[in-house]
Amino acid sequence: MSPLQSVLQRLTESYTQSQVVTVRSSLRTYESDGLEQYASIPGGVFLARSAEDVSHAIAMCVEREVPYVIRGSGTGLSGGALPDPDGLLIVVTQMRSIIEIDDINRCAVVEPGVINLQLTKRAAPHGYYFAPDPSSQTICTIGGNIAENSGGAHCLKYGFTTNHLTGLRFVTGQGDAVDIGGKYQEPVGYDLLGLIGGSEGTLGTILEATVKITRAPQDVVTILAGYETIEGAAGATSAIISSGIVPSAIEMMDALAIQAAEKAVACGYPDGAGAVLIVELDGHESEVAEEVSQVVAHLKANKAFGVRTATSDTDRANIWRGRKSAFAAVGRISPNYLVQDGVVPRSRLVAVLSEITRISGEYGMRVANVFHAGDGNLHPLVLFDAEEDGAPERAEELAGEILSLCVAEGGSITGEHGVGTDKIDYMHLMFNTDELDVMRSVRSVFDPANILNRGKHIPTPTMCGETEMGTVRAAGPGSQAKR
Repeated sequence: MSPLQSVLQRLTESYTQSQVVTVRSSLRTYESDGLEQYASIPGGVFLARSAEDVSHAIAMCVEREVPYVIRGSGTGLSGGALPDPDGLLIVVTQMRSIIEIDDINRCAVVEPGVINLQLTKRAAPHGYYFAPDPSSQTICTIGGNIAENSGGAHCLKYGFTTNHLTGLRFVTGQGDAVDIGGKYQEPVGYDLLGLIGGSEGTLGTILEATVKITRAPQDVVTILAGYETIEGAAGATSAIISSGIVPSAIEMMDALAIQAAEKAVACGYPDGAGAVLIVELDGHESEVAEEVSQVVAHLKANKAFGVRTATSDTDRANIWRGRKSAFAAVGRISPNYLVQDGVVPRSRLVAVLSEITRISGEYGMRVANVFHAGDGNLHPLVLFDAEEDGAPERAEELAGEILSLCVAEGGSITGEHGVGTDKIDYMHLMFNTDELDVMRSVRSVFDPANILNRGKHIPTPTMCGETEMGTVRAAGPGSQAKR
């Protein structure tokens, strides 16, 4: 009996049949996260219902050196929750208890499987909300948000998930339970919270998190503006930021993304727009009113048309619907698409988008662009037809070209989706060998046996065409056990 089979047998003996999944047809439910270009059927799945369940399963894996991966809702877009075919997948979506809403200390204590938007709904009667808001917030989990350091449309003003994290209880790759931080906002000593947040599940497994909740603003105003060109929208973005105004969000979509969104949800964006901007302002009513007049002036000075302000919560939701649905919407205009994620300085937005257009033309492929214009976080969507010979590989090569372009322009290979499996071959563009060695050394402290989410986030020194998981990778962003 293999070590994995031994673990699965013991789990089956200790827990209900519904918590242990071993049938291949059922295992395929978990073979990928939101980035479906990567797929790998797990060796077994354990559906944890409590912190004790998770700790127990991890202890078994550590004892037998069985690799394991933690998964929430699986909405990630970098292959970060891709299962290990020789290991155990521990799913925490049933751990959805909001343990406490503490409005005095302005925080909440939650289990890792709590859905992002559910926390906001629970905090609302207290006059608070959870500020990080990924587009998948109706289904993504807080634990996954912390692991990937997720952002969302409002990260321009409110920051990413780690900016709202004050405490964690987690289990290391050695099976040790650790508590760091708490309800206080200024922990003493090394910033271990900063280390765990964004580590993509490679340093530990979250059992419980303490996060900040934010006072709901007195007023929120959402403005929609159309532009004939990307250049006009980018100019307006720069003008707003340089004036000293910090909107809670500035989102941009190009013509192809607008076309997809209109087909999917009929969002009613300005006819004939080559780009749209969504600008949202929040805060004290008088302050917001003054900023709105300045923002509208900047929008019009950069030749905006169809400028309108949401007149109700329903109208605001309609404006956001097109942006929030953008990723899924491109399925209306292309049979397949590859989501990418990179960052460039705001000042280089126009030049980078122009270069993406040129490169995509060379590949004979379309790219729809949706991005957080305020902080230069691009989400290019490479459109292709998987039935066309060589198209998936060309799409991945094009995505890799875009990442290289972002780095060359002084940016990053990821803004919020993480490195995961998808971008691991591109870490060398940003870090030299010594820097990567330091990261590996840190990882080995938490996971010396290399069994926790192996093959993700940090490349190993031997990653020259193969991964730690023993699955062949193609050059560039690659593909793992593609379907």
